[in-house]
Amino acid sequence: MAALPSNPESIFTYGAPLLKFGPGASAEIGFDLAQYGVHRVLVITDPGVAATGCPQRIAGQMKAYGIEATVFDGAGVEPTDASLRHAVDHARATGPWDAYVAVGGGSSIDTAKAVNLLTTNDGDLADYLNPPIGEGRAPARPLHPLVAVPTTTGTGAESTTVCVLDVLDLRVKTGISHPRLRPTLAVVDPDLTRTQPAGVTASAGMDIVCHALESYTAKPYTSYEHKTPDQRVPYCGSNPVADMWSERALTLIARSFRTAVRDGEDAGARADMALAATFAGLGFGNAGVHIPHANAYPIAGQVKAFHPVGYPEGEPMVPHGMSVALTAPEAFRFTFDAQPERHTRAAELLDPALDRPGDPAEYLPAALLSLMRDIGLPNGTGGVGYTSADVPDLVVGTMQQQRLLATCPKPVTEDDAAGILTRSLELW
Repeated sequence: MAALPSNPESIFTYGAPLLKFGPGASAEIGFDLAQYGVHRVLVITDPGVAATGCPQRIAGQMKAYGIEATVFDGAGVEPTDASLRHAVDHARATGPWDAYVAVGGGSSIDTAKAVNLLTTNDGDLADYLNPPIGEGRAPARPLHPLVAVPTTTGTGAESTTVCVLDVLDLRVKTGISHPRLRPTLAVVDPDLTRTQPAGVTASAGMDIVCHALESYTAKPYTSYEHKTPDQRVPYCGSNPVADMWSERALTLIARSFRTAVRDGEDAGARADMALAATFAGLGFGNAGVHIPHANAYPIAGQVKAFHPVGYPEGEPMVPHGMSVALTAPEAFRFTFDAQPERHTRAAELLDPALDRPGDPAEYLPAALLSLMRDIGLPNGTGGVGYTSADVPDLVVGTMQQQRLLATCPKPVTEDDAAGILTRSLELW
């Protein structure tokens, strides 16, 4: 177990964007941006979302407010350092821009965060990546207004200070984290998610689940050494405000996730999932995440030949939410003894009707496995192409995510990570 701090922290922080939620909310973005006095806006999206016409409609309605808006549809479906540099180069070549609007999943929103950072501040992408992959530089200047408009229900990127990407040469996933990356305004319009395929709903929805569970079971903020004001970071550990959002997200997921996968036209289920994604983002964006997300980075970054149903054809990929979920049951078995009451409470919220196993340590893994089977996720990392021979390389990638592992309620060694990854090859 983690050693007790000699001078325990007594302060937690909380941050969130302005939020506009509800069917039709995306039709008001022109008005919202006009309040910031902007005149030129770059709308950032990916080719699949652009094909729906949604970004073009959002750009078009800004004209009524004297705003010139241009759509860039080159965001990567799973961002890489190459795709982010391409987007930044485009924005620099066609700018200057007064503001950015991201329309799409977490990939488009994260791309817009990187573009905003690197068109307002000096330096290269690598300068800002989290250590040890990059230098972890903080932005020296303020960023422009960024409006995040999610079209998938999962990442919570509209609420957070994080941009996630694959570094291709290193075959590892990493990110950039700083409070200035948080969007200025999150516009969550459930109507925009109704064309989301079932496979995308399942994968993205598991990201919501893990955001809520990991932040709820994160190391408490009081278990850290007391920080000076300049040392405070967005991920400060579980705290009363983040807990509230996580609990509410799990309640919404329990009643609507399976329905949203089964029937994408169910407006009530779609609205619940959109709200759950935002709530979970407001939770983990302040408390943090831990082992499942740390494992997810190498699982996504080292993929060989897997391609998920419901995603655009192209390079092999393990979607982020899927990569997070595949080790979650084993991760929560590992962390159970650090906070038994939180794990059992989370299981009750996630699946109130579940037939409880005899061992309380199995409540949360059982709830997760039942959900994963029902929504059609692969049976562990073996289902996306990994074998026991891959575990050592995956462990290296996991242990590089110390910013995330520091949030775990108990220390994680290489042997611990190897055990979790090995037991996750086949879940049922």
